[in-house]
Amino acid sequence: MELFAVILVDGLIYGAWLFIVSVGLTLVFGVLNILNLAHGSLYAVGAYTTASAVGAYFAFGGDGFPIGSYAVMIIAAVLVAIVIGPLLERGLLRHFYGRDEVLAVLVTYGVFLILEDVMKLIWGVDPYFVYQPYDLLGSVEVGPLYYVSYDFLVIAVAIIVGLLVWFVINRTRQGKVVLAVIHDREMSQAMGVNVDRVFMAAFAAGVFLAALGGALTAPMISVSPGISVNVIILAFAVVIIGGLGSIEGAAIGAVVVGVARAASVHLLPEAELFIIYLVMAAVLVFRPEGLFQKTQARKI
Repeated sequence: MELFAVILVDGLIYGAWLFIVSVGLTLVFGVLNILNLAHGSLYAVGAYTTASAVGAYFAFGGDGFPIGSYAVMIIAAVLVAIVIGPLLERGLLRHFYGRDEVLAVLVTYGVFLILEDVMKLIWGVDPYFVYQPYDLLGSVEVGPLYYVSYDFLVIAVAIIVGLLVWFVINRTRQGKVVLAVIHDREMSQAMGVNVDRVFMAAFAAGVFLAALGGALTAPMISVSPGISVNVIILAFAVVIIGGLGSIEGAAIGAVVVGVARAASVHLLPEAELFIIYLVMAAVLVFRPEGLFQKTQARKI
């Protein structure tokens, strides 16, 4: 039972992080019908921006109020969304709406390559360390193991993000407008909906969620070139398992992947490298459209 509890806790921690990273990807696909290969780079930009901002915060007197570093992390993610979101969506992606989806994938892959080099120009190739937020909350005992309390903060943020996105989409007027645009763009435009504004807001929200994932990850790792590649692969695995465009699917997919990885680490470490892809293949054999995706229509 102790081993089961440890696997479950490890899986939930990893799954929560995966959900935060992946939900922006599935949101953008659900609204814009674009598979954003640059999502991993946006995550990395969020991590680098957070590392720089939090480092500057503590360098200029933040030690007196360390809890403020969490606000700095959120502000960094918001700034990334404000600057990059409208720039990419209005300046580039809007020219490819309604065109071949493969073309949009190639364009976002080009953006991915460009952002990788831009990050190297701005931050260089040396790793950035920003450990203070990670150590700030101490640790907690779960069974035979001790966990850093920050890991449970990530779970809490994932729950808040999931509930907030679901509430906005399904229980607000703006969310109903988004759903109308998803199901019939032309009719929504004819009824007076500003479709361009909806697309820009949805893409900016996706950028914010990617940057938020990077912001939360920055205190847990050394931020260095290459972190975006692994993240985009994992995010694709999650949204494919859950169903492209499904918020609920992203949540379930993240938990499935997280628990599968944790079980592999504790029971069969040799399988850790491919267990995620094995789970993805097993799901796609029985549900090629993903767990929560309907073939008739895209939905969030």
